[in-house]
Amino acid sequence: MLNLHIATIAIMAANVLVSLRGFGNMAFFDRYKFSINAIQAGQRERMVTSGFLHVDISHLFLNMFTLYFFAPVVIGWFGSIKFLIIYLVSLIAGSLLALVFHKDEPFYSAVGASGAVMGVLYAAILLNPDMQLGIMFIPIPLPAYVLGIAYLLYSIWGMKSRMGNIGHTAHFGGAIGGYATTLLFKPELFVTDTLIVILLAIPIIILFVLDKMGKI
Repeated sequence: MLNLHIATIAIMAANVLVSLRGFGNMAFFDRYKFSINAIQAGQRERMVTSGFLHVDISHLFLNMFTLYFFAPVVIGWFGSIKFLIIYLVSLIAGSLLALVFHKDEPFYSAVGASGAVMGVLYAAILLNPDMQLGIMFIPIPLPAYVLGIAYLLYSIWGMKSRMGNIGHTAHFGGAIGGYATTLLFKPELFVTDTLIVILLAIPIIILFVLDKMGKI
């Protein structure tokens, strides 16, 4: 079992406590979820609080399970304070991108730590690109950066197709937040891991080119 740092435990505890409150109190859930209409009306705190709410136990477990594996990589490189900054910046970046892309959809709503967790995952890939990750239905592990890029390309497709009840935009925004903050904290990666930095930027560039062309 990985050695859980107090910072990871604190984030997990906050997610569990807020989510459990939301499971049992629909008024609480509705008040603090991400809602375009409410945020545009001035309730901007929802851009943060929604990242600690989840739809159900399985949604909560998946996000915390992913955080459990990748938080130690980021903490090992940066320590707890910078890890927490990356987590919060990624959460807010996910909400900001969702707000920009769905600003004309007043009834759009979302919850979940996925954006923040995706930011931590992208940070971990930047810091340790040689990581090997396994995925269901693929018998051999793949380099983490390959799966990171593939997931963001999938997110672009999900944003275009409006596929499923998944917050693809928040996932993508979170990845951007994790990517940018990690490079801010460790700019030497531009020199030591230039190829990985460029490869991980490709889906981000594609998204904004497609948006500029009106394809998203």
